[in-house]
Amino acid sequence: MKLFSRHIITLLAFLSMSVSASALKPTISATIDSTVMVMGRQTTVHLEIVKDANSKGELVPPGDIIMNGVETSAIGESESSDIGSGRYSVKQDITIQSFDSGIYMLPPFAFVENGETIKSNQVVLKVLPVPVDSMKTVHDFADVVDVKREFMDYMPDWAVNYGIWILLALALIAMGVAGYFLYKKNGGIRLTPKKAEPPYNVAMRELNRLKNENLCEQGREREYYTRLTEILRVYLDTRFGINAMEMTSSQILDALQQNETAAMSKKYMEQVLEVADFVKFAKVRPLPQDNAEAFNSAIKFIEDTKPLPETDEDASSEAKGVHPESKK
Repeated sequence: MKLFSRHIITLLAFLSMSVSASALKPTISATIDSTVMVMGRQTTVHLEIVKDANSKGELVPPGDIIMNGVETSAIGESESSDIGSGRYSVKQDITIQSFDSGIYMLPPFAFVENGETIKSNQVVLKVLPVPVDSMKTVHDFADVVDVKREFMDYMPDWAVNYGIWILLALALIAMGVAGYFLYKKNGGIRLTPKKAEPPYNVAMRELNRLKNENLCEQGREREYYTRLTEILRVYLDTRFGINAMEMTSSQILDALQQNETAAMSKKYMEQVLEVADFVKFAKVRPLPQDNAEAFNSAIKFIEDTKPLPETDEDASSEAKGVHPESKK
């Protein structure tokens, strides 16, 4: 009797465990919005998966082609909800479409968990052909529409894409050609030379600068006389055309003797050159009075030989191409 009771208890426990295991097994079901649709339209298949909360299973997504004649148009996002007792419901929509008429038994959708595949029920889809109107409603071909064209439509693509750059290049070339012929016509580019500063102004400015440096007071007599004679040599070159920079003192005096304008003032130049040669070559230190006299002699020479103010008669002669000094 006891042995029979044990077998009964064991059997009941086994049946309870089997029922419990069966209750926790996931399920997948499929429904369809419309089992009948016109060719080219769409309908939606609704999938519902009921599984345990700890289930790691996944729905096997359908491919682009569900079966021959039926395609997948879109797969929606899955939505999960708690239905109690540790169970969850996962819903997902799949939009399908067909372009061939006929009756289709869609293959079951699959849910895989722990290597086990659980399949849904199959749904049936009937696809109707598109109704065709009778010949009375068939219209003739429409006439070709005359498209409104603009000027740019008749131009080649390269002219439209690079037209601005081409016009710019042609304009630059035209300007270059016009400038060349203008240059040839006018005999070349004539630049107005900058009017040179009068030699008198340059010499007086440099003498004043030399005076303000006070070189003699600093014991720099040699530098002072070198600068002083250099100012006078530049003045002779620019004023009379005498290349004094390359001449000795005696050669400078000879050249002044032969110049009518400077001959009368030669004595002032001679005084400056004489003291300068003593200082530069004989290393003689002149007295302050000698320095002042040499500077004054340079001033007198420049003042005596500066050009006379231009008269109206001279200006008229110069405009006619006759230099005033050439008149007798």
